[in-house]
Amino acid sequence: MDDEVINIKLTRDQAFVLSDWLYQVMFRSDDLEGIVHDRAVWSPIYAISGTLDKTLSEIFTPDYGPRLEAAKQRLRADLYGADDEPTSRTEDG
Repeated sequence: MDDEVINIKLTRDQAFVLSDWLYQVMFRSDDLEGIVHDRAVWSPIYAISGTLDKTLSEIFTPDYGPRLEAAKQRLRADLYGADDEPTSRTEDG
């Protein structure tokens, strides 16, 4: 068995948004089985979720909702620009 550790780097916003999504899928909707059909995949999902839970203080703050929405907006802006719409990219820009 290969136990080499793989590190994944996320921004704090990425980690926060991913943590919320994982929580929604794993604990609120009980739909993990519907999304992830191979139970072998659950092991890394639980590992990522647990690491995020231990790392992120934001998940315990009273202003969780507004912080989460702000993080989502920043990530969308990073991906699509300030208007939150996908933009076409040109080769020179």
